[in-house]
Amino acid sequence: MTSTWATSTVGEQFDVQLGKMLDAAKNVGVPKPYLGNRAVQWGRIDVSAGGVVPMSRADIQRYRLRDGDLLVCEGGEVGRGAIWRNELAECYFQKALHRLRAKHGYDVRLMQALLAYWSSTGAFADFVTQTSIAHLPREKFIQMPLPLPPQPEQGKIGDVLQDVDDLIGTLERLISKKLAIKQGIMQQLLTGSVRLPGFTEPWREVAVAELLEFKNGLNKASQFFGRGTPIVNFMDVMNGPIITAADVAGRVTLTRDETKRFSARCGDVFFTRTSETIEEVGTAAVLVDDIPDAAFSGFILRGRPRSTSFDSRFLAYLFQLDDVRRQVTASASYTTRALTNGKSLSRVRLLTPRLDEQRAIMVAVQDAEHEIRMLSARLSKTLSVKQGIMQELLTGRTRLPNQVQPA
Repeated sequence: MTSTWATSTVGEQFDVQLGKMLDAAKNVGVPKPYLGNRAVQWGRIDVSAGGVVPMSRADIQRYRLRDGDLLVCEGGEVGRGAIWRNELAECYFQKALHRLRAKHGYDVRLMQALLAYWSSTGAFADFVTQTSIAHLPREKFIQMPLPLPPQPEQGKIGDVLQDVDDLIGTLERLISKKLAIKQGIMQQLLTGSVRLPGFTEPWREVAVAELLEFKNGLNKASQFFGRGTPIVNFMDVMNGPIITAADVAGRVTLTRDETKRFSARCGDVFFTRTSETIEEVGTAAVLVDDIPDAAFSGFILRGRPRSTSFDSRFLAYLFQLDDVRRQVTASASYTTRALTNGKSLSRVRLLTPRLDEQRAIMVAVQDAEHEIRMLSARLSKTLSVKQGIMQELLTGRTRLPNQVQPA
């Protein structure tokens, strides 16, 4: 059996201080960089989200950050925290943040992990005040109970969690790099600025009307949704540009005539018809699986291929290009919502190669996407493992080896 940890409070173990109030009329002194709520994410600090504010001599002494300070969001997503590691040579913090500085050597990495654990378990609920947004007042924050493992054990827990966080950070950076590479591949190959080996024939310009026949989707009362046949919905398209059978979770009850008129087939290209912003209309995604009796909703348009002379996947990806997006948004309308229609999308003009080159380009793009999916799956698994580790280590349920137990 292991011993039970002692319990302290956040205020007993940390000096907790709110940052500088931003007031353009009152702030005087030397301009200095500062961090606000947006700059503090879970486990990382985004200095690009900071700003500059005049600081007096007293402000500089009071609000200057030190290496190892823990910054915690006071409002919004309360408890979101990250450790300051001198990302800038000199920096300060704004009143939307608590700064925690250990009084007696409490491991700040353990404290950061506890914040994330408390957030995931709802532990902040009894300590926040709620108006339009949640707030974590200092006087309540310092009263939060804090487990107090022996300092050697704190360090071991911190080391374990740091190793996991380092792996998560590495995976996130690698995914970002792969996404940038994929974007570069798309921009080069989908525009013809770079050609794959063996392809030299010139591309031709076509109107979408030559490639697709458009139809508006199904509109039915709410009581018909929730059971029945699969239906391709707005978010299926927004999450594209590829839609698989597994992606189509919506269900609707249809008549035989509706099933025929609003069918969704493998190779159909779907477009968002209406949204709150013009930037979201005309987003394209292609259905790549056969789904028996599938239909599509009234918030999207179906573009059914007029022939087999082009690859529907290639067309859906073309609608991600900036030049094509500009054509779509330029022809969209806006009243209370942004709208497009089949007539407007039919006028969009595209540069297209021969079918064999289209397919070769899709292989290159989807190879890049496969790498990203594999890395994303590994990241998701690592995040789940971290949650399990936190559940065990931060509650004392599992103790790390070689801890000295009191007699």
